Amino acid sequence: MYEVKADALAASFDAVEQVEGLKAEMAALRAKVDARVVAEGRAPLSGVKSADPDPDRRAFVDGYLRHGTVGVELKSFAGTSDAAGGYAVPREIDGEIGRTLKAISPIRSIANVVTVGSAGYRKLVTRGGTASGWASETGARAETDTPVFAEIVPPSGDLFANPAASQAMLDDAAFDVEAWLANEIAFEFARVEGAAFVTGDGVNKPKGFLTGTITNEGDGTRAFGTMQYVASGAAGAFTGTNPQDRLVDLVHALKGPYRQGASFVMNSATLGVIRKFKTTDGAFLWQPGLSEGRPDTLLGYPVVEAEDMPDIAANAFAIAFGNFRAGYLVTERAETAILRDPFTHKPFVHFYATKRVGGAVMNSEAIKVMKFAAS
Repeated sequence: MYEVKADALAASFDAVEQVEGLKAEMAALRAKVDARVVAEGRAPLSGVKSADPDPDRRAFVDGYLRHGTVGVELKSFAGTSDAAGGYAVPREIDGEIGRTLKAISPIRSIANVVTVGSAGYRKLVTRGGTASGWASETGARAETDTPVFAEIVPPSGDLFANPAASQAMLDDAAFDVEAWLANEIAFEFARVEGAAFVTGDGVNKPKGFLTGTITNEGDGTRAFGTMQYVASGAAGAFTGTNPQDRLVDLVHALKGPYRQGASFVMNSATLGVIRKFKTTDGAFLWQPGLSEGRPDTLLGYPVVEAEDMPDIAANAFAIAFGNFRAGYLVTERAETAILRDPFTHKPFVHFYATKRVGGAVMNSEAIKVMKFAAS
């Protein structure tokens, strides 16, 4: 009885080996035919335009994205469960997403971006530094105050996109599935995270720098974690007399060390108002970049256009100025995960992409805002 079972098992192994051998022979034969067809100047039967130097990339695109076959490395899809899985995006696609995000999402481009390896991230900051004192050469040294630590825990959530394509589009060799997938995910991620970094409420998403408490108290008197605003001088508008002076007040409300590397942040409508401001000798405060790659400047500082910033209105915080690399923290997981779903919405194939992103103000003294109010 045992011998019969062993013989059946061995026979099944032989059958699998025969199938794999036939697959290898077919692949070799197709490669020879394609090589001959290409040499004759005709399109190859397999639809491959050129040889791909990265076999992992080709396996991902042709195997998984187009046909759903499993031929790439399996990755954990959720930090809490090893059973829930997806597939790691190849370096080419993931790199393109990162470059597009930085180009489109303005706050990400100037903030402090930290790559984390787990869902939780905490940062310790000191409030006011270490106390010190003076003493004579032989005088006693009394104990000084211990620095006070505060913990910053940026709220985070899963940023996701779920674009779809028909199977016919994926089967079409002329359709660039990589560029389409990267652009769809990048634009969706940039749109959602750009708004969250400015006005996010911190519930399963980053907490925006305009969401917390903002007062008119100075750096030495207001509570830790609250930001300071400078009034524009009029409700819902700039003051009628020398409005540019309020921008100077906003700049110098920021401490000198933070002004090195600081930027203005506002939307295009607000910038359109400020671009009309002139000095007494008729020179515009706003200056365009004189060379390619150089940012436009206002009072000598770069201007970043973020359309998620509020418009000028009564009590609106429409302008921000600060060193965002020192003031705002963005956390993200290292990899974007993609799950191919050809079953939910036939005949469309969904590509569910997710990435964990968090954000919060880590130094409220490094960012100032202008409130459009009389005081």
